[in-house]
Amino acid sequence: MSDPVSSIRNLGPAFEQACARAGIRSAQQLRDLGPDEAYARLLRFGTRPHFIGYYVLVMGLQGRPWNDCKGDEKKALRQRFDAIKTSVTAMPETQMISDLDAIGVRVSADDLKPL
Repeated sequence: MSDPVSSIRNLGPAFEQACARAGIRSAQQLRDLGPDEAYARLLRFGTRPHFIGYYVLVMGLQGRPWNDCKGDEKKALRQRFDAIKTSVTAMPETQMISDLDAIGVRVSADDLKPL
């Protein structure tokens, strides 16, 4: 059995659930994808972009504390994050869930399946 995503430093159950929605089911799979591709995949599957979440992932994959990111390194990560965010379009199903959530309607992907 492979290690869960939450076995990586800084990453907890909520991040593990977001990864599972994006098809990332193990710590090794996350490491193999790398932080940029993994984060892009999370965004495509409905995770809202958040810079801190991105750099926590980067620091975790490096085995560093989440708050170890400072100065020029943090500026460079911000540029990578902005590039990822700009390049990714959410899948139509997850975009609809996000849009409905923005107006206060809570649904899941299962709610959107055809009858």
